[in-house]
Amino acid sequence: MPSQTYDLHGVRIFECAVEGPQLRSDRDAVDLMSEAGGPGANFIVIPAERLSDDFFRLKTRVAGEIIQRFMMYRVRVAIVGDIAQHLAESDSLRDFVREANRGNQCWFVADLDELSKRLEREKTRAGDFGGGLNNAQ
Repeated sequence: MPSQTYDLHGVRIFECAVEGPQLRSDRDAVDLMSEAGGPGANFIVIPAERLSDDFFRLKTRVAGEIIQRFMMYRVRVAIVGDIAQHLAESDSLRDFVREANRGNQCWFVADLDELSKRLEREKTRAGDFGGGLNNAQ
């Protein structure tokens, strides 16, 4: 399935195709943001399969560089898929994922249903507080 853009709970999503080049550097992240920006998306969904193994080995700093680039451009990102094997191999990665999931800039989720539920909760909370969270990027 090719990349697609759609709205989900008031958020413009760019969902990357599973097939395609792996993100190996912050430059790849910039290229992806350029592709997503055309249709006006400000939230990018990246299948875990599109990330190199170096992304999941924190000592390479690839994950930090890529996620930092998204943060600099205020583009939210979700890594979607099964990363259990990577988590089992690294306490540091488990801590990194846990911390990321506490915020609203970068999430690691098992599937699109989990992403939808998180966005729905966020939208509900934003309604409770006057809409501020839904527009946070």
